[in-house]
Amino acid sequence: MTKIEMKTPLVEMDGDEMTRIIWQLIKERLICPYVDLKTEYFDLGLANRDATDDAITIESAEATRRLGVAVKCATITPNAARVEEYGLKQMWKSPNGTIRAMLDGTVFRAPILVKGIDPVVSCWKEPITIARHAYGDVYKNAEMIVPGAGKVELVYTAADGTETRELVHEFANAGVVQGMHNLDASIESFARSCFNYALDTKQDVWFSTKDTISKKYDHRFKDIFAEVFEADYAKAFEEAGIEYFYTLIDDAVARVVKARGGFIWACKNYDGDVMSDMVSSAFGSLAMMTSVLVSPTGVYEYEAAHGTVQRHYYKHLAGEVTSTNSVATIFAWTGALRKRGELDELPDLVCFADRLEKATLSTIEAGEMTGDLARITTLENPCTLSTEEFIDAVASRL
Repeated sequence: MTKIEMKTPLVEMDGDEMTRIIWQLIKERLICPYVDLKTEYFDLGLANRDATDDAITIESAEATRRLGVAVKCATITPNAARVEEYGLKQMWKSPNGTIRAMLDGTVFRAPILVKGIDPVVSCWKEPITIARHAYGDVYKNAEMIVPGAGKVELVYTAADGTETRELVHEFANAGVVQGMHNLDASIESFARSCFNYALDTKQDVWFSTKDTISKKYDHRFKDIFAEVFEADYAKAFEEAGIEYFYTLIDDAVARVVKARGGFIWACKNYDGDVMSDMVSSAFGSLAMMTSVLVSPTGVYEYEAAHGTVQRHYYKHLAGEVTSTNSVATIFAWTGALRKRGELDELPDLVCFADRLEKATLSTIEAGEMTGDLARITTLENPCTLSTEEFIDAVASRL
């Protein structure tokens, strides 16, 4: 069989643990038999990030800017336990955070809907897309252990050397402190990405922060969104029959659980991280969530929204059979292949991505699924498949 040709390579970012195992299976059994796959490969596994002093992560982001489309496997963001487990030189930053900062994009995450997997929230009938700001906040923080009594201040030193100080806290005893930042330009890019995506998909935009408490930091987000919308998008939204509104994040949560769905919920970086997990779990499974980082310059990076599935990986290393859901990772590949096909005008590649997604969902709808879905499906007598068996079942339909 003649394989489907590619013109421009994808940036391929390999990852860690069980998702790294799945990554290879997807390539071997679902993609390479049909596509003459061209990629620029970067190993973002934790051991290689440590060996390269995390330079490999920066190189992968630079390649993504150059080639325009990337697909990324889930990676470990190390904590103290991981530093000890892997014998790391230091506690490296989140590779996702590094890549997002370099591309200055917005992460759009949406659940993958399939018959037989009903949302926990019964009124949800359409996907809820989480638009997550991709720069700053706790992902670019500076933090410090405060050993004892003393004063912590925020200090801004202007270019002319003048200083502005703001007291953080007078410590009577030991504690901890962190500082966060963001950029007006990045917040504006976030707003424009959300409004453009809304016009493309004909969806309302909800934006939420906590500006009643964070009267400067969060309020800056609120103001910039309002300014950008009124200046450049209000008329287009009215003509498209969609709306933008701002509300406090606690009010947004209350509204979301009573909504039908079918809208974009824009959140700051950490809020989006947490809320996308909540939305994906309530729709069915963390492994049933697409994620794409879109930069203002039209660069795309596709990934699964979940982690490296550490518990299953340890079972795999012990020789035990696992039943790990690979759907989101499959959809990361199909999203990247489809976008590459669209940009390079390769209809066969676009068609292949569509068919692979259809084969994946058809497998589940036929009652063949991994354990996480078998436990919650409304289909009768589901067949629980192992990690490899599910991928093979998709391959047989493909």
